[in-house]
Amino acid sequence: MAEWTIDDVAARFEEAAHTARRLPPVRVQGYFNVWPAFARGQWEAFAADEREYRPFPPSPEAVDRMLETMRWVQWLEVEQRHLVWMRAKRYGWRDITIRFACDRTTAWRRWQRALQIVALQLNGEDLRPSSKIVGHTG
Repeated sequence: MAEWTIDDVAARFEEAAHTARRLPPVRVQGYFNVWPAFARGQWEAFAADEREYRPFPPSPEAVDRMLETMRWVQWLEVEQRHLVWMRAKRYGWRDITIRFACDRTTAWRRWQRALQIVALQLNGEDLRPSSKIVGHTG
């Protein structure tokens, strides 16, 4: 594959968040209901519980990509992980700035830096500061 860019990494995190939303809900095993389903009359239907929206489940390939993407967060600090996932889930910058107690520009720069760290790792580049110094021997 070609070099990973910040935009590629951001798109992959967004796809992973979308895939995670489409997974079936986790239920505790061992509990079940033996009561029969009630057939409600039309006049009762309005008072019934709201119907739960169920998106189509993701493809196995999408789940594999999501799991791969979730391993990438191991390269980030905890705050960077939260920031990247909030953006992937399409939180607005206002919510993010409140969560991280900073202005929009600072939040955007931190988000870009986190994505850059992931892109550099995926491209196999060394992140150690000493490796970036020209003329450094050691």
